[in-house]
Amino acid sequence: KSPQQMFGAVAKTYYAKKMGIDPADMVVVSIMPCTAKKFECQRPEMRDSGYQDVDYVLTVRELARMIKQAGIDFERLPEEDYDDPLGISTGAGVIFGATGGVMEAAVRTVYELYTGKSLDKIDFEDVRGLDGVKAASIDLNGASLKVAVAHGLANARKLLDSIVSGESEYHFIEIMTCPGGCIGGGGQPIPTDTETRLERIAAIYEADRNMPLRKSHENPAVKELYDTFLGKPLSERSHQLLHTTYVKRPRHGTMVCKVEPEACEELDEAAATSTVADGDGS
Repeated sequence: KSPQQMFGAVAKTYYAKKMGIDPADMVVVSIMPCTAKKFECQRPEMRDSGYQDVDYVLTVRELARMIKQAGIDFERLPEEDYDDPLGISTGAGVIFGATGGVMEAAVRTVYELYTGKSLDKIDFEDVRGLDGVKAASIDLNGASLKVAVAHGLANARKLLDSIVSGESEYHFIEIMTCPGGCIGGGGQPIPTDTETRLERIAAIYEADRNMPLRKSHENPAVKELYDTFLGKPLSERSHQLLHTTYVKRPRHGTMVCKVEPEACEELDEAAATSTVADGDGS
């Protein structure tokens, strides 16, 4: 599952039990860079807690507008620590937002668990950056792990076509729909041009470097979750709560509509107005 849906399922099972809360009384809201998360949370498969795991999804822009409408001025708010109902996070979780970040986070853990050795260099530069398709071979004590990363669906098509044709072969691939990864998501503040994406990616990696823990498997909260509730990775309970299935959603033909020029002008004007409203103050 995505992190959003894992969180919802864990919140309404593990956290509800830990805090003595009836999950029927819980409301889980996530703030996401991705508009597709609104559909995802409503999928019938996303009810492994016995309830809808995530109840509502707000995009970053929607939250920004709500904060502005409420008259909240962050510069005037007193400093305080974030609450941590499910424990701390690691740098590996932070870099998920950039293309190549999911791959890098996984490789940091895979390397150490497979080889039993600590990483000499934790940053995997080969899977970073805005190249449409990136590939690398990682040495795991003599075993070669071939990985590939793509962002944007045109680049994803190129990568998948090369695999299907037999031209390329990989053990692990990461694909993100949005250019640059989640930092370029449809719910993010406007604009999301190349310069903005690069700045956001740089900020993510800077935050990762400043984290006390940078590998997922070192997170004490994750260890406690498995020790006291999930059991072990791929146990029956962890598989139920942290994994999902998908069904094929074929397109049924193509519909072509004739639109008069006057209607196009009205649509352009409406789109321009919507874009200005979305970008204002976000």
